[in-house]
Amino acid sequence: MHVTSLGFRTDLALLTASGSIVEDRGTHLVVRSPDNPSYFWGNFLLLARPPVPGGEREVVGAFHTEFPQADHVSIGIDAAGLTDEARAAFEAAGLTVDDATVLTASTLQPPREVDAEVRVLAGDEDWEARARLSQQLYPQTSEEAFMTFARQKNAQERRLVEGGSGQRFGAFVDGALVSTAGIFVTEDGIARYQSVETHPGHRRKGLASAVVHAAGQHALDRLGVRTLVIVADTDGEAIGIYRRLGFADSERQLMMEKRSGEWASMDEA
Repeated sequence: MHVTSLGFRTDLALLTASGSIVEDRGTHLVVRSPDNPSYFWGNFLLLARPPVPGGEREVVGAFHTEFPQADHVSIGIDAAGLTDEARAAFEAAGLTVDDATVLTASTLQPPREVDAEVRVLAGDEDWEARARLSQQLYPQTSEEAFMTFARQKNAQERRLVEGGSGQRFGAFVDGALVSTAGIFVTEDGIARYQSVETHPGHRRKGLASAVVHAAGQHALDRLGVRTLVIVADTDGEAIGIYRRLGFADSERQLMMEKRSGEWASMDEA
């Protein structure tokens, strides 16, 4: 299956580089992350195109067949959008439909100065702080379950760092990690951001802009990158931050989810 979406293409490149498995079924891909089964977008189906009318529940059934133990459903479509009828059918099947925005930039505007140390994460203590920061963003999920997920996600990213394809940057205030962003090369000249996160008590202080800029400038200056790729909720606050840094809308990324149990309260993973 040939993937045309820049968003999904860069997703798949990072997943396979960090140990995930992609199985090509012709009409769709099955993406598995055996070391992190609760990673929603590490365990999903990617369809080449929307299903025929009436086939939406069959697609959900196919996900359960591939992932019988999963507490979630994650389905992407390598297409620009859905008809109103298809969207309604997926929603009737219990899924939330998200048209995320993929943005790109070849240069970045400097952010305002911040009262923080912005640097690369270095060593186990920094990476554990990153997992703890993520966990604080989703307090409704049990600490044990979330930290298992977050540490496994860290392990995937650290494999990318060790392979020389990128870094994760953090903003530290009084020694505490309060904002972070990762960036990794996915193909020649292209790098993709991963998981921009800021502690709720430190938002609107320019910290997210600072770490996104630091990570992107590192990729442009040190990794031979010409195009930076980032994905944001179309109606979220973060997209404004990215646009002010010089990112421009490129395409939409069509993703659908259903979460169960304690994961149902999570906005994103």
